Amino acid sequence: MNPRERRAAGALAAVFAVRLLGLFMIYPVFEAYARGLEGASPAMIGLALGAYGLTQGLLQIPFGLASDRIGRKSVITIGLLLFAAGSMVAARAGTVEGVLLGRILQGAGAVGSVVLALVADLTRPEVRTRAMAMVGVTIGGAFALAIVLSPPLTALIGVPGIFWLTALLALSGIAITLGAVPNPEHSAVQREAEAVPALFGRVLRDRELIRLDIGIFALHAILIASFLAVPGLLGATFPTGAGDEWMIYLPVLVLSVLLMVPAVIVAERGGRMKEVFVVAIVVLLASVLLLGFGGHDAASVLVGLVLFFAAFNVMEAMLPSLISRFAPADAKGTAMGIYSSAQFLGIFAGGALGGVAQGLGGAHGVFIFAALVALGWLSVAVAMPRQAPGISGAAGHGRAEQGSVTR
Repeated sequence: MNPRERRAAGALAAVFAVRLLGLFMIYPVFEAYARGLEGASPAMIGLALGAYGLTQGLLQIPFGLASDRIGRKSVITIGLLLFAAGSMVAARAGTVEGVLLGRILQGAGAVGSVVLALVADLTRPEVRTRAMAMVGVTIGGAFALAIVLSPPLTALIGVPGIFWLTALLALSGIAITLGAVPNPEHSAVQREAEAVPALFGRVLRDRELIRLDIGIFALHAILIASFLAVPGLLGATFPTGAGDEWMIYLPVLVLSVLLMVPAVIVAERGGRMKEVFVVAIVVLLASVLLLGFGGHDAASVLVGLVLFFAAFNVMEAMLPSLISRFAPADAKGTAMGIYSSAQFLGIFAGGALGGVAQGLGGAHGVFIFAALVALGWLSVAVAMPRQAPGISGAAGHGRAEQGSVTR
């Protein structure tokens, strides 16, 4: 990449990071906080936790299309203002309904697809994959950092303080966008980064792309539902003080990454994509069963968490790669747009249905729900074809040679 492209990719990765950092920091601390709000119930708490996923999922593609007409930076600014406003509403709310409204408004700032389209506008085709990878690494880093920072920060400023911090981070994202991101010479529809309405039918008829959309939906439904139960499980198992949960999350996340890296290498370079994919779902299923029914001793909880995050990280790395390989060259942006919407709708479903499950069966109910979602996902994933682009090591072969991909 040349200096201008590096600047663009770095600045836009930073916009992604500051926006997601606040969102992710809510996960480990929200359930305990929301229990003290007026009108709180397990179902309402779960709904409030996952609500931003509903508006994110519904508005990702429309925001991307709007940016083609009125400009990328304008839409990013509007979206981040909505996100900041929602954070402020949630920070000031004294009821769970008020927080729910704030979370819905947060999700209305659905600018992820627009940021990626701007990355595409500002980079040459030959370096675009590298620029997109920079953004992807930043998202993963923001998640890990947020999970570790969340408990000690909450001990200092409380969950309302986290919401205020999230609003400030969103405003800093506007400053980065306007001050550090270069202006594109021209904005055009980037089919490898943007959804094209005319291609929706084609993508939605592709069995393998739908299989992967189901996967990202299930993965994030399981993640959000689990955060309704895991913080309480840690509090009951480990005699840590308020804010000390980072001492558990940090080694768990480090160990999970150490397990994830060789798994991804085996999948990508060893031509074992399907095998690693299916095993990761089985590991995810085993982890939620261990967390829910492992006796709640320290060893079983730690092993369960390491396996959970290892499987999650493997899937987060593999699913976008598989989408890119299965999607037709001229419809990659459309496939990724639908995939991204499925991810956010999974967040919403995980919060809403996980909250209902918690109301019915407590933490056990949450993990049973997560296990059922994982089982359903496994039943879909086992039918994935072995001979597909990038799975058998024949990444260069065309889709026409894989009749099972678009039956």
